[in-house]
Amino acid sequence: MRIILASQSPRRRELLERMGITGFEILPARGEERVDPALSPDQLVEALSRQKADEVAGKLGPDDLVIAADTVVALDGRVLGKPTSPENALETLTALSGREHQVYTGFTVRRGEEIVTGHEVTAVRFRPLAREELRAYVATGEPMDKAGSYGIQGRGCVLVESLCGDYYNVMGLPVCRLAQVLTRFGINGLTGEGVEA
Repeated sequence: MRIILASQSPRRRELLERMGITGFEILPARGEERVDPALSPDQLVEALSRQKADEVAGKLGPDDLVIAADTVVALDGRVLGKPTSPENALETLTALSGREHQVYTGFTVRRGEEIVTGHEVTAVRFRPLAREELRAYVATGEPMDKAGSYGIQGRGCVLVESLCGDYYNVMGLPVCRLAQVLTRFGINGLTGEGVEA
């Protein structure tokens, strides 16, 4: 059985490796994301992860296992996407300053017609931040390809005062939940080794 990660995210690749899963292949989904604007953040990430898994599974054999994920940041129920400009990143970070927001990651594991989709949510609180601090962070360039305009695994860690939930979910993959699901597909989520299904 081949294991395929339907993402080119270096963070997701690193987290799978931390789980002991090695020898997987990377085949990112390339299709246009189709989303219903009426979806809540949890429904949105589940729908997007399922789209990615379905697209990649369509190029593979029925015994290949696909892992797909999608992450968004939400403030007051409103999804904050990746910044479109440094000014937009600064605006987003200013809105998050001193407040709690939610990070949602949806995931789908698919092998043939066997499909499991779920999501995890982590509450993250930023400390109150001075405008100069935020400008300096934006100037590093780190926020520009990140949902919510920050990366907790990078310099953005100094913005975070506290969190409640799965830290790795904020990085883009809810490893605890994913490990439980992978066991259902015959992969030991603790060691990455095959187990009896």
